[in-house]
Amino acid sequence: MFELNAQNIEIEETLAEPAVASDDSLLDAYSNAVMAAADRVGPAVVRVERAPSKDSRGGMRPGGMGSGVIISPDGLVLTNSHVVDGARDLRLTDTEGRTMEARLIGEDPDTDLALLRAGAARHLESATLGDSKTLRRGQLAVAIGNPLGFESTVTAGVISALGRSLRARTGRLIEDVIQTDAALNPGNSGGPLVSSRGEVIGINTAVIAGAQGICFAVASNTAQYVLSELIQHGRVRRAFIGVAGQTVAVSRRHARAAEVDNAFGAMITAVEPDKPADVAGLMSYDVIVRLDGAPVTGVDDLIRLLNAERIGRAVPVDVLRRGQLRSFTLNPGERQAAKAA
Repeated sequence: MFELNAQNIEIEETLAEPAVASDDSLLDAYSNAVMAAADRVGPAVVRVERAPSKDSRGGMRPGGMGSGVIISPDGLVLTNSHVVDGARDLRLTDTEGRTMEARLIGEDPDTDLALLRAGAARHLESATLGDSKTLRRGQLAVAIGNPLGFESTVTAGVISALGRSLRARTGRLIEDVIQTDAALNPGNSGGPLVSSRGEVIGINTAVIAGAQGICFAVASNTAQYVLSELIQHGRVRRAFIGVAGQTVAVSRRHARAAEVDNAFGAMITAVEPDKPADVAGLMSYDVIVRLDGAPVTGVDDLIRLLNAERIGRAVPVDVLRRGQLRSFTLNPGERQAAKAA
């Protein structure tokens, strides 16, 4: 009995001895994942500076600063539209302090994205755009940027929600926005949101003033689409039918009589003469409830459906006119800057 107790005491003393471990072994999987993502994408993150310049009205546009991410070795850089704010001449600074001039290839204020080309740049460190459709709530998200001028800052959190909508400065909804609690501050705009695999899954774009842990990034799949449009056309093409509208409720009686499920629709408040809607026969106070077979439950749906795929082709549209369902065929044109729908 005494020997057994002594043995137990010896075992307990052995277990109580502090383990000597290296620093590497003390780093947990979370830390390793954050470091790996930062090491992979960090060298591709740049500071984007916009010098003061004159605007189209002759006034002065103030300078500004944000972040960007290099997405190709030959110097293509993604950032936010509100960071460049239409400026043609920009300056980039990489993580090693090297500066280079950049020019604006194109921007899309409707998604708050812009594409730059670094001048005389070759074999730059670049990051890879990931597939935002594979993301899940709760997975790791790492933000890299230059908040408040502090270079190459890394913050980490999780993906809080997917499929959010965020209204751009143009008034148009940005679809499929990622919500994260990775800390963002002024200067993070345009920088990458990165997965644990070291892929760019979003472009950081906004925070809610006064809130904590509620930040947003434009999804990488949206960025990929905008990127291809800007490279091919210098702009993002969208359809235009020549109407102004507002979201209105559809009475249950009218919906039943027309055999539609809409509780809301997009009521036309004005029609531009000789534009596609006018040519097709649409009128003010018509309520659009379906476009190209898809339900329209408000102005945001109408704007979203008027994409590049519908430019120049016949598009069926269903409207309620004085409570009766009427069908027309539109031939949308290409929307120019400052057109709403």
